[in-house]
Amino acid sequence: MLNETLFHNANGYLGVRSNYEEGYPEGYQTIRGEYINGFYDYADMKQAEKLYGLVEEKQTMPNLVDTQGIRLWIEDEEFSMFQGSVIKSTRTLDMRRGVTQRYLIWKSPHGRKIEIKIRRMASFLLLPLFTIEYSVRPLNFSGKLHIRSTHIGNVKNYFDTHDPRLAGDADQHIIPGKAEYLDGISIIFSRTLKSDLSVTSAVKNILSVPAQREYKLHGSTISEEFYIEGVCENSLQLTKYTVLCDSIRYPNCRKAALECIDQAVSVPLAVWYEKQENYLNGYWKNCALHIRGDRELSIAITYNLYQLIQSVGKDSHCSIAAKGLSGEGYEGHYFWDTEMFLLPFYSLTMPELARNLIEYRYATLDFARENARILGHQSGALFPWRTIMGKECSGYFPAGSAQYHINGAIAYSIINYYLLTNDLEFIEKCGAEIVFETARLWIDLGNYSNGKFVMNDVTGPDEYTCIVNNNYYTNLLAQFNLVWAVKLYKTLREAGKMETIQQKLQLKVTEINEFKHAAQAMYLPYDSDLDINPQDDSFLAKKALDLKNIPETDYPLLMHYHPLYLYRHQVCKQADTVLAYFILEDAQSTHTMKNSFKYYEKITTHDSSLSACIFSIMASRLGMREKAYTYFRESATMDIDDTYGNTKDGIHTADMGGTYMTVVYGFGGLRVKEDGLHFAPSLPNPWDEYDFKVHYVDSLLKIEVKKCTCIITLLNGTNKTIHVYGDPYQLHDKVCIPMKIVEDTDEI
Repeated sequence: MLNETLFHNANGYLGVRSNYEEGYPEGYQTIRGEYINGFYDYADMKQAEKLYGLVEEKQTMPNLVDTQGIRLWIEDEEFSMFQGSVIKSTRTLDMRRGVTQRYLIWKSPHGRKIEIKIRRMASFLLLPLFTIEYSVRPLNFSGKLHIRSTHIGNVKNYFDTHDPRLAGDADQHIIPGKAEYLDGISIIFSRTLKSDLSVTSAVKNILSVPAQREYKLHGSTISEEFYIEGVCENSLQLTKYTVLCDSIRYPNCRKAALECIDQAVSVPLAVWYEKQENYLNGYWKNCALHIRGDRELSIAITYNLYQLIQSVGKDSHCSIAAKGLSGEGYEGHYFWDTEMFLLPFYSLTMPELARNLIEYRYATLDFARENARILGHQSGALFPWRTIMGKECSGYFPAGSAQYHINGAIAYSIINYYLLTNDLEFIEKCGAEIVFETARLWIDLGNYSNGKFVMNDVTGPDEYTCIVNNNYYTNLLAQFNLVWAVKLYKTLREAGKMETIQQKLQLKVTEINEFKHAAQAMYLPYDSDLDINPQDDSFLAKKALDLKNIPETDYPLLMHYHPLYLYRHQVCKQADTVLAYFILEDAQSTHTMKNSFKYYEKITTHDSSLSACIFSIMASRLGMREKAYTYFRESATMDIDDTYGNTKDGIHTADMGGTYMTVVYGFGGLRVKEDGLHFAPSLPNPWDEYDFKVHYVDSLLKIEVKKCTCIITLLNGTNKTIHVYGDPYQLHDKVCIPMKIVEDTDEI
């Protein structure tokens, strides 16, 4: 199942797991699935007690159809990887051409040898299109070949009752309707069970040689049979075109599917391959990270970056699921991961995709307002902790809905986008409204106590510490949100762009003043004896959990210890206060951040995939170079090495964005501030050099970090002022700055 994830095909709209076309023996463990980003059904979420406001219905990403099936018979022997002899078998992912390939030589029980080549593609140019090119070559015989291509509408989702990260019920969310075969195209129109959405799958098979051909219709399964006279050493190809069109994007999804399939077959498959390669050439030209000196990690980070373009939605109807489109982990839900760990990558490299992601949040803003009212807030908007279409899907509120910091992440991502692009028109269009409504929520959530603005009963990023008062990270992000609500109000008003927004929101000047006052009075926990920022008001009063005496088999702790046991101890699932230091490092002294880093490092399990990358970035920032590299390796190889043992359920998409940040924000020392881009580059000892590119306003910059020199080149656009190691430089063409040598020490 691991390879089914690692070699999946996706394009941001659809995703197909890399299952064997020929299938598996009965009882074999597999997760077979095809998905559409943003497409959902409803499922019941049972609550032990029906308390007001608790979620009793969630959205889930349905498995839509199975069009992967291609079975092969040689005379009367069926090809299977589980019988006969597999003489050679390889799988490859070609990240330059955007295809996966499977190659094998198989010997049947009766001694017939055959070569099979399979190439699969999810098109970046025609998003509903997925193709399988299936090539067969008899090696030591001539004889009858029989190929069956199947199109199956009756499918279910995968489930695991023992893992809270997966669906707990074996639900069938897609109800196949009429299956038909029309002019060589098989068509299945299906509807969701509860959400009243529809999807059409259309399949067309094209064979390269003459053959006897027939089709069979059995319920919601359509099979197309080909009977061929195979010739020794002669290849034949079956090309299988699949199109998936949903009713969210297409008013008539059946009509759209037929139009797309016609478009797909109107040109040779080689044309689509060429378009795919050209698309990726453009992607890698702007987004690649080149590392020289560690080939293994260079490949790993390239793989991660490839998954980022496969996973990101290409329109405002969707976002980025925690597992991308590679599997059913977390049921296809969107979290804060998108804004905090992924949007920085797109804002720096592909701003148009960053806008899509922000527009998705804007499209669901009314649901966020409704969610705030359900939780008792009279004003503002609270975005759901996990969702697909905008409504809350978190059934366990202490480690779900209580994570109000998602509002801070979304506001932060909008401001980060604005600082990188100066795109005030987009802020006027939708960004500002989100910033103002999230700011209103903080005001309604908090209150003044002893002259300080405090926020009680929330959960920070660390899900092993829930429902606390004054989580440092949450309060700091709220302060940032409030400060920028005031700044955007002034900026938009001066630009003559505030009136429409102000009227729509009924935003009063008194509210802006309230934002300012609350930000100035925001309480940020600090312990002068330890010179650290406590994670929350009660954190330091708890007993530390002795992690050294917990056996490896008990990790992740959430699977082996009751939540209350964890909540009563000083133990962190992931970076919390340490994450706050990365996002807003100017809020504390380096001395305090270093003390806190050491304190929290001892009690952090890194049971979350979102943790290692942040510890790497902060270790770089604090001069702990060897430690930074160790955390980076863990982050970069997480899925390839299956570190958490659950990559079978899908890739860890946010960690992949985090890996990018470890290089650019960590080793590259990039910080995006109001006065421009700041760099503080360092070179990990194993590397000879590395380079990356970033978009900044109207310019494209290339940053090359070598042994003794950092070279920053203006590739196109207007002149810019940048800062390196705190010093300003006017970038007209290229600047070369001597590398600052920082001793690797944990000493302060």
